[in-house]
Amino acid sequence: MTAATLMVQGTTSDAGKSVLVAGLCRCYSRRGVKVTPFKPQNMALNSAVTADGGEIGRAQAVQAQACGLAPSVDMNPVLLKPNSDRGAQVIIQGRVVGNMDAVAYHDYKRIARAAVLESHARLGASFDRIVVEGAGSPAEINLREHDIANMGFAEAVDCPVILIADIDRGGVFAHLVGTLALLAPSERARVVGFVINRFRGDLALLQPGLDWLERETGKPVLGVLPYLHGLHLEAEDAVAVRQGDKPSDALRVIVPRLPRISNHTDLDPLRLHPQVDLRYVLAGEVPPPADLIILPGSKSVRSDLDWMRCEGWEPVIARHLRYGGRLIGICGGFQMLGTRILDPLGLEGDPGEGPGLGLLDLQTRLAPEKILANVSGRLRLEDAAVTGYEIHAGVTTGPALEHPAVLLNDVPGERPDGAVSEDGRILGTYLHGLFESPAATSALLRWAGLAVHETPDYRAVREAALERLADSIEQHLDLGQIERILGVTAPGSGTEAS
Repeated sequence: MTAATLMVQGTTSDAGKSVLVAGLCRCYSRRGVKVTPFKPQNMALNSAVTADGGEIGRAQAVQAQACGLAPSVDMNPVLLKPNSDRGAQVIIQGRVVGNMDAVAYHDYKRIARAAVLESHARLGASFDRIVVEGAGSPAEINLREHDIANMGFAEAVDCPVILIADIDRGGVFAHLVGTLALLAPSERARVVGFVINRFRGDLALLQPGLDWLERETGKPVLGVLPYLHGLHLEAEDAVAVRQGDKPSDALRVIVPRLPRISNHTDLDPLRLHPQVDLRYVLAGEVPPPADLIILPGSKSVRSDLDWMRCEGWEPVIARHLRYGGRLIGICGGFQMLGTRILDPLGLEGDPGEGPGLGLLDLQTRLAPEKILANVSGRLRLEDAAVTGYEIHAGVTTGPALEHPAVLLNDVPGERPDGAVSEDGRILGTYLHGLFESPAATSALLRWAGLAVHETPDYRAVREAALERLADSIEQHLDLGQIERILGVTAPGSGTEAS
């Protein structure tokens, strides 16, 4: 029996597609339904490593957690990782096939489409429900031809579509009606209902608008989801630059908001830590004084390092270290700490090489074979247990590696990773997810100068967010009507939907 497929599309980016899919997955999972997430095509620089050593969007890894599943490459068969304004690295079913500009990828879409349909069919043979996330908006006229991300996929597999819009940004009725108006008749008929997201206030005041929307379109409003203050689920790509107020004695952490920042979700555990005041420094801003500077991952290391130099970060870092501050480089940020970065094949831009910051005696050569692995081990700091994942194409060599930052479990024995400077103030590592382990986070914060009271378990925080989200969906969304639309047995009812 093939799984029943439901697709969530949005009127805009960040309308709530990822969150709604994660919440629906958790609702089905805790009702005992075999459910899996699916996103045909994702464009994002936040990614995760699957159990079989592939790479998918990080949002789909969170949705897999909502289902109680290990991430699989079939959950996101096409991942595009932008490395310039016009091009991206193309990853098909977890593996890099090359860099393409927009025109070349448009021609490649027929091959990508075959991978998408193959992955969907494979999941359909193993699960009862597939909850699909679209990308951006289905009403992007210039992207309609050969579409595999939104209505093109829905038409290919003949599945119903829920359209979600964010009322918090305003214009929700225009977004919904305008999106419908720009769809082809067959696509418009495929939309089975609306969800309004992030509502604040009295629902009675919104009801006249909901009634009008249903009369105007002939389609039901399936639910109005409230604004969930403080809900944290890892972002697909957007960087959350704001955070709540922190105490005056909090550890001050600053991070350059690189143009091609990748896997910035590494820093979410610090952003949520009650004793840490983490701030992203945007272009044109003066970096404030800090106890710790973190250089994050990058999809275009040399280009982002040039940007940092133009923004005046080099003297800021030198002064920071001179006055006893601490510095961490993660993945691309680790490569920046070295003396030289070489990209002879042009994997991240034009072929060439350039100087690093010269803070660690090492250099990195980019190679076509990407390292993808889920790993565990221990920090050299306090011998603290750590888990994480590696996603990098760089091969790093040099004397600085004789003083590793991490010892990873390997066969046989342990494998060194990263480096610590001789004065102990600089730490670099390829390990993403560095701060998801409470023991490792506490050790690093103590190293940076904080008297740590207690480090929250980030995985438990994420699990609690999924439960809270599912509770809200159960209360405010008509799941029974969705099941009737799908023509499947309503979970827990024991009856066949009509």
